[in-house]
Amino acid sequence: MKNLKKFALLSVLMLVLGVLAACGSDNDSSAEGSDSKNGDGVSGPIAIDGSSTVFPIMENLTYTYNQDNPDVNVTVNASGSGGGFKKSTVGEIDLSNASRPIKEEEMAAAEENDVQLEELELAYDGLSVVVSKENDFVDELTIDQLKQIFLDSSDAQTWSDINPEWPDEQIKIFSPGHDSGTFDYFNEVILEEEPMKEGKNTTLSEDDNVLVRGIENDPNAIGFFGYAYYAENEDKLKVLGISEDGGEAVKPNPETIQDGSYTPLSRPLFTYVNVDAYKEKEQVQDFTTYLLENAGKAAEEVGYVALPEEKYQEQLETVKGWTE
Repeated sequence: MKNLKKFALLSVLMLVLGVLAACGSDNDSSAEGSDSKNGDGVSGPIAIDGSSTVFPIMENLTYTYNQDNPDVNVTVNASGSGGGFKKSTVGEIDLSNASRPIKEEEMAAAEENDVQLEELELAYDGLSVVVSKENDFVDELTIDQLKQIFLDSSDAQTWSDINPEWPDEQIKIFSPGHDSGTFDYFNEVILEEEPMKEGKNTTLSEDDNVLVRGIENDPNAIGFFGYAYYAENEDKLKVLGISEDGGEAVKPNPETIQDGSYTPLSRPLFTYVNVDAYKEKEQVQDFTTYLLENAGKAAEEVGYVALPEEKYQEQLETVKGWTE
């Protein structure tokens, strides 16, 4: 009888261990499947540089991407659109962020170096003209007044030169640097390619946070940068309405940027992909796909405006063709 009891207990114990082992096996295979869906096996470096305006979107995307792909080392720098193109046109980086389209001479340089760069749209931006919260006299400007403030050929130096009712105080200008696509865009649509004021009352910087700090602390300062930097600092800055041709002044916000009513300062934001890097590096291919699948969400999280979903889908189909 004792032997029968021992045998029964041993049988039950073996049965329990078998069930536990099966459960463990199921859990292991489930975990393996989960890892493979998250890009298991994708590894290597990805180099990204360019626009400081696009930087918050790309920083958001690389952070979330690395949660599932810790073996991919993505570095993102912000030397300005022009700075990024200087590197991408000689094949030094994999993706080049830009707040303006690539110039003809930059594309020619890429072709000379046998580098194929392809444009992807990521989001919409409204280039924002801002003053300090301490500024209590200006809420909106016309395009002509912007020209008076920023053009080197203009004699206007004080706020009262723009409007006699405003203070007789020196205007302090804060602007992105010459390597910035934001500078290029403002120069094109507002200054019409004419030189901007520079000198002791103008601060140029590729770092938009430097511009934010300078403007917030000076009630006589004015500057411009991407909408995300205003949205992040709206407790310290006042964004101005802009009007043209005698129309109503419009301020940038997600609605006016997407519907185009914030004109002429609404614009698309880009990244340019090195197609050879895309073909040759699995991690670049994987990240580019992830980028297009998640750029809209990332754009909205950092303060920009997403493209219509079909635009991202069209671009996903386009990039698939690069390896065919």
